[in-house]
Parts: sequence; C-alpha cells; structure tokens
Amino acid sequence: MIQGFKKIERVNGTLNLPGDKSISHRAVMFASLAKGESVIRNCSNSEDVQSTMNIFSKLGIRIVKGDNGIKIYGNGCNGFRKPDSELYAGNSGTSARLLSGILCTQDFSSVITGDESLSNRPMLRVVEPLKLMGAVISASELGTLPLIISPSKNIHAIEYKMKVASAQVKSAIILAALHLDQETIIHESTTTRDHSERMLGIKTERVDNTSKIFVSKNNYPVPFEMMIPSDISTASFFIVLALLVKNSRLIIKNVSLNPTRIGIINILTSMGGNIQIDNEGIENGELKGDLIIKSSELVNVEIPKEIIPNIIDEIPILSVAGLFAEGNFNINHAKELRLKESDRIKSLCNNYKLLGIDVIEEDDGFELRGSIQNEDEIIFESYGDHRIAMAFAVLSMLLKNGGAVNQFESVAVSNPDFLDQINIIS
Repeated sequence: MIQGFKKIERVNGTLNLPGDKSISHRAVMFASLAKGESVIRNCSNSEDVQSTMNIFSKLGIRIVKGDNGIKIYGNGCNGFRKPDSELYAGNSGTSARLLSGILCTQDFSSVITGDESLSNRPMLRVVEPLKLMGAVISASELGTLPLIISPSKNIHAIEYKMKVASAQVKSAIILAALHLDQETIIHESTTTRDHSERMLGIKTERVDNTSKIFVSKNNYPVPFEMMIPSDISTASFFIVLALLVKNSRLIIKNVSLNPTRIGIINILTSMGGNIQIDNEGIENGELKGDLIIKSSELVNVEIPKEIIPNIIDEIPILSVAGLFAEGNFNINHAKELRLKESDRIKSLCNNYKLLGIDVIEEDDGFELRGSIQNEDEIIFESYGDHRIAMAFAVLSMLLKNGGAVNQFESVAVSNPDFLDQINIIS
C-alpha cells in the first residue's frame, strides 16, 4: 500500500499512545510464567506483542482481553503445555530471542519460526550463551531461524560476559536463569535496556563501568498488576514532528522514561529541542511522565558511541531531525542497524538520495550533507520496515509538496494506529 502525506502546517494537541512494546512483551511473558492471575493495562497493540500472546496461548496460557486490560492466567514454573505445532514469532525478534530462554528449560521439544524478515536476522547471539548453560538448541546453517529446542537435564548457572550489546540476549539468559537455584551472573560493559531487571527486581551492581547482574529462581515472577507506560520509540516520531513544524505544541501522556530508553530525548534536547517533562512517577520499577514538546530550531551535535545501543530504534527518526537541523547529520558505531527488519543504513541512505542531498554511506553509519534539492512528490520505500515507514511519513509531512511511503502497512508491527494519531494532532 502506498500511503500519501500532505505537508503539515501545525502540530497541536495531546496524545495517549499504546504501551511500550519492550515492556509489553516482558509483561506478557512474566505473567505467563507466574502462577495465578495478572492484569496488564495499556498493553501494546502491536503485531509483535500479539505474536508473543499467540505463542503463550499455544503453550497453554489463558489470555483474556477486556475493557479493563488483559488478564493472563499463568501456570507457574514449568507449567507450559507442549505446543502442537511450530511457534510462529512473526516479525518479532523480541518474541523469538526471549522465548528461547524460557523454552530451553522446559521438558518438551519446540521450534520457533518467523516471517521472512525475522528469518534473516541473527540468532546465534542467543544460541551461544544458552548452550553454555547446557541448553540443547540450534539455529539454521546460516545462524538464523528456525530455532530447534530439545529438553535438557543439564541446565546450569553460568557467569557470562556479554559479547553483543543486546537487551534481547541478556533477557534470554535471565529467563533461563529464573529456573535455576544457583545464581547466574551476567557482565554487561555497554548498558542496554533494563526492563527485565527492573520488572523482576533483579540485583545489579555497577563496578568499573561494567554492570554485574545476579539472577536465580529467587527472581521468579509472581502475579502482578501493571499499567504500562507509553512507548518512547513510538513517541519519538511525534516528538520530532512537533519540534520541526513551526508554531507547534504537543503533549504526550504517560511516556516511559526508563533511563536506558531516553537517549533520544537527551540528544534532541542537546540539539536545542524544547522538550519538558511533567508528572513524573514510578510503577513496577519503571519511570514514566508526560512530555511537552514545542517547535524548536535544531543544530546537529556529535552523537557519542556509548549511547548508540540505547537509541538504535530511534536512529531513523533522529536522522530526519538531523536533516532539518543546522549542520551535517552524522551517525557511526551503528552497524547493528544493518541487522534490523531491513538493512536500515541502506534503507535510509537510498531514501535520502531521492531528496538530492549528499549521502555518504559507511559500514557502521552514514552522513547527510547539504540541503534538500528535490521536493517533488517522492514515493519513499519502507522496505517492509515499520520504523523506516514512519520516519519517512514524518519527513513527507515536512516537504513542501508532501510525499508518500510504499508498503506503509508495515507500521502495524509496532503502531497500527499511526495515521489516526497524526489526524488527532494535525
């Protein structure tokens, strides 16, 4: 589907966005592991989180959606039912990778599959540490899905130094370690999303710029109720739009302000973005608050290497902000972008070249130089990637003659209501 967008003259209003996708995945998983009824409110309505719920339904977990949230009736430790077919994770890397940590501790065999995009993404990064824990797990010859998991009588605790800055890998190890009496210790030199640690109350120590994470059966989840804050990654598209459209003021309610996720806010404010935080609070260990965004004149800044893992999903829309900011936009140390739903470095560079600007593609990033030369109505390619689709939707709304995005339906992976939300504030 090709979706057209007209230039927006002003952004104004208030948005209440669906729950954070990363937190929603984990809430569904932890509730399914717990013994008893849990209630999750403002759960993400993305296709990715629905994939997680579908998988746990196949594992024998009762999930009931209602007006007052989602009720999940967990079966407790090792209470899952052997699935009668492969477990399909759709486009969700979080579903596939985190689930592997749970399934390797079960007493039945299972197979995790995914769509074409997910089936090309690397899985050895979770296979390797889980094998070190004694799991019987394998990927394809290319190191991709399907993941084939068999029962193991030798699952044990390990001390492991993270080789990839990945919250998904870290959480897969945590989920396996929850089933063990002995303590697993994870060493993380580059800080990544810590939703699993916060939600499970896992002890973490910071020593010499390295985090030590201690997890065992003592951290096994119990039933809970949770209101999930809105997704900062989803909010980032609207934040950038409001910053760049003149005479704009936007409020986004109840947004996740987890310290490992607000790198996008920190960078945009350092660029001169007028972003204020109001009504801060904490729920289930997660910080949240309201964002107030006003039109701003932005100036590009150097983006430090250390922050890249925590803004990796926001780089597409951050580059749109950089395109309209003073100076050249440059991003490096972001090779992980090539391993997402599309090769995001190539996807971004190909689309920016359509504008007639000077685009320099590097192995681990890219640079945007000069100003837009072509403002004809351009059809950008999403490459079936939800974040590329939304980034160039925002860019289209900033062009004199508007623009369009091909395969725009891919936004359903994370935010199926994107168009309705745009209509609310424009």
